[in-house]
Amino acid sequence: MDPGVCITIATVASFQQFAEVCQALSQTQSRLQMAELAGDFLASLDIDEAEAAARFMIGRALPVGDEAKLNISGRAVWRVAAEITDSVERGEDIFAEAVDFGDAVEIVMRLRGEEPPPTLTIAEVERQLREIAAVEGRQARKRKLDLLRELLLRATALEARYLAKILIREMRHGMSEGVMLEALAHATGAPIAEVRRVNMMQGDPGRVLRVLRGGGQAHSSEPLPPVVRPLKPMLAQPAATVADAFAMLGPEIALEHKLDGARVQLHGAGGRIRIFSRRLNEITPSLPEIVERLSMGLAGRGFIFDGEVIAVDQQGNPIAFQELMRRFRRIREVERLREQSPVRLFLFDILSLDGELVIDLPYRERFALLEEIARPAGLQLAGRCVPANLEEAERFYHQARAAGYEGVMAKRLDSRYMPGIRGRGWLKIKGAQTLDLVIVAADWGYGRRHGWLSNYHLAARTGVEGEFAEVGKTFKGLTDDQFREMTERLLARKREEHGGTVYVRPEVVVEVAYSDIQRSPQYECGMALRFARIVRVREDKGPQEASSLEEVRQAYASQIVRPNTG
Repeated sequence: MDPGVCITIATVASFQQFAEVCQALSQTQSRLQMAELAGDFLASLDIDEAEAAARFMIGRALPVGDEAKLNISGRAVWRVAAEITDSVERGEDIFAEAVDFGDAVEIVMRLRGEEPPPTLTIAEVERQLREIAAVEGRQARKRKLDLLRELLLRATALEARYLAKILIREMRHGMSEGVMLEALAHATGAPIAEVRRVNMMQGDPGRVLRVLRGGGQAHSSEPLPPVVRPLKPMLAQPAATVADAFAMLGPEIALEHKLDGARVQLHGAGGRIRIFSRRLNEITPSLPEIVERLSMGLAGRGFIFDGEVIAVDQQGNPIAFQELMRRFRRIREVERLREQSPVRLFLFDILSLDGELVIDLPYRERFALLEEIARPAGLQLAGRCVPANLEEAERFYHQARAAGYEGVMAKRLDSRYMPGIRGRGWLKIKGAQTLDLVIVAADWGYGRRHGWLSNYHLAARTGVEGEFAEVGKTFKGLTDDQFREMTERLLARKREEHGGTVYVRPEVVVEVAYSDIQRSPQYECGMALRFARIVRVREDKGPQEASSLEEVRQAYASQIVRPNTG
């Protein structure tokens, strides 16, 4: 940490002190020092402020699952800040001077002249953000922005900098979720293994801190209590072939159809059904037919299921993923959409039954339990095979591809369910080669695409929090309507523009198919996708869930033929 930075710690901390800690983190290179700095600050706060500060520090305004209700874009934050200082017309100059979005907001807020005293507390900021998220109904957008304006009017320039960063989830000070877990261990004295296990269940650093400081788990080996909130889904690593899956997992595996749908987590408790998306946002009102099916088949039972929802036509045949996205997060005209865009649920795992967590049971036992509960209730399970040998497994894979499935999932029979972890117990084997990449910039089109952002710069996650490495571009795969929609989406995330290229915040994830990966001096990472095209927009994934640069390297290394263009 810069020795010139002085931080005053108090039991009830001002938001200014939080901002100063974040500034200090941005000037600290050592991971250990960052964890100690953040941990000491969190340990000094009362539990309510510490819970909020832990979230804020990694760029989360509210608990996981509640953030979507804020519905405030970076463009809105900038406009409110610029209106406060009568600087709307100076945006281009300010962004040219700024290092990042938060820096631009700090610069514009300093144009007020005399700065207000730092009177905001962390608790007040959280209450105001919750109030913004709670606004619904007529003129909701105007009322949300009015509340945001009240907050910014009271904020110092440095506080405004970090308010903006929190709202757009882009802190850029190196405090990743992994470092935060180390900070929580430092703050509470809990072993890091215990912190990680609690995080698997809670999925939110503020809640993890509350559990640990509230005398939650004494030892990481002890069972955790049942949860009433969504758990992060277990993730899978890619494998190129079924043979590779056998080599990586061993022969004791099951294969399941990989569906082209949206991951959902389904909770039943006290006669109430709740449905959560992959990103842990509640989508229950959007899927009433799923609620009805579960209510009829499992009345009175407590459960947490992991499954997939797919869109189907009137005859029940699977249709494009994009049709499914018409249903998600919709709360109006649901009955009409229910008729026009029906959906079907497939289950593939169980996490809890009648109040007891079963994630530590081996997969073979969890699936047997799922069958025992789901089949009598008329619930459909994903197609599955436990192959006796590689030949049988490859036959199941080819049958799945011929039936129109994306591919198969391979799961080790003794694997535990590990929320939020991309464990080695699950592998995904797709027919087409695809990566989930983030759009970091786009070029203005010409000819028929004039007025649209239509050539997208695609990037993979690096090992540094919030940083991405470009691996290619594409203008293929979208319809005209999708080009228009993508243009609006990217302009709302605009950072700056130079020479016909609009640089955007890395928030939009797209699934990209490609023929192969070649060497390329054009990109810093040294690789580029050939014949890339967008398959779909991954509404269900955030940038932190995009494919990593390491996955791109592995895909390159696994190619039989490696084109070399010099």
